[in-house]
Amino acid sequence: MSYHYPFRLPTLLTISAAGLALMMPAAASPLHAQTAPQQAGQQAALSDNARTGNKPENKTEQPPPAESAQPQATTTNPAAQKGITGKAIDKVKEAAKSAGDIFSRVPCLPPKGSSKSMGSLPRVASKLVAGQPVVIVAFGSSSTQGYGSSAPEFTYPNRLAAQLRRHYPTADISVVNAGKGGEDAPEMMKRLQTAVIDLHPDLVIWQVGTNAVLRNLDPGETAKLVEEGIARIQSAGSDVVLIDPQYSPRVNEHAESAGKMMKLLNKVAELRKVGVFPRFAVMKDWHEKQAIPIENFVIADGLHMSDWGYACFAQLLGDDIIKSVGQIKLGVAVPSDVRAYRPM
Repeated sequence: MSYHYPFRLPTLLTISAAGLALMMPAAASPLHAQTAPQQAGQQAALSDNARTGNKPENKTEQPPPAESAQPQATTTNPAAQKGITGKAIDKVKEAAKSAGDIFSRVPCLPPKGSSKSMGSLPRVASKLVAGQPVVIVAFGSSSTQGYGSSAPEFTYPNRLAAQLRRHYPTADISVVNAGKGGEDAPEMMKRLQTAVIDLHPDLVIWQVGTNAVLRNLDPGETAKLVEEGIARIQSAGSDVVLIDPQYSPRVNEHAESAGKMMKLLNKVAELRKVGVFPRFAVMKDWHEKQAIPIENFVIADGLHMSDWGYACFAQLLGDDIIKSVGQIKLGVAVPSDVRAYRPM
């Protein structure tokens, strides 16, 4: 499994820093959208949208292979260096421009019908009210890591970071991408302490269950591990939201197992009093009620989300985080025992 980015990551990191320096107002407060540990410190792009694209067939949700090392071009010629920098800035501007019309072509609409709040996010709300930095950790497998997106800034954690930055322009909010392709609860539990708890997050968004379904693992065993993990996260003082499997052809081939997984995740959430973002139901609504072709939000491997899929997923999740925090800040009583919800 490999990323299909328009340019290599090391170059992108240089590009993002230079491009953002020109495009961001000097008075804007920075929001740090970080990737996995090996990419810590990467600045998230502010763009919310990008072109969708097909990717080569991928049989399992496995971690993408490491890119082969390539020598970095160096130059001591100022004129040549200026030319390279100019091209880098143009690429950033081009990516931002290409992302701008994604929702104008295919609008991102919430599911119709009943809607429920995710409940309270007291830790996040209290930090924002106090003007203190907020740390969010996106924990999961390849759909958190961002496989299927055309560039790192188009992953759901980075899109969520950009959305929260726009809504809370004076806040210091960091979104850390702790996704690792191919993993599920057994592997995630082994790195829960170092990848999540040691970062002292205010909110953990845990995407789990897809690979367990694809591997025909016992949903009950997965649920037990998730319950244990949530208990540890809560003991550290963090808010938690679970993300269930995606609606996609590969997952739908295991419909019975997927159904059991979602029911058990909801039971765990009810027990631990945490929210569940119903990703499967939301994506199913896109296809069956909004008549959006599956290929618009799932890439050619039949499993991973496209740029549009990640963008709309992040938008709806972000809307509910903002709504929940807003209710608490206004003193609205939000039932603490509300777990499952649909985006508002």
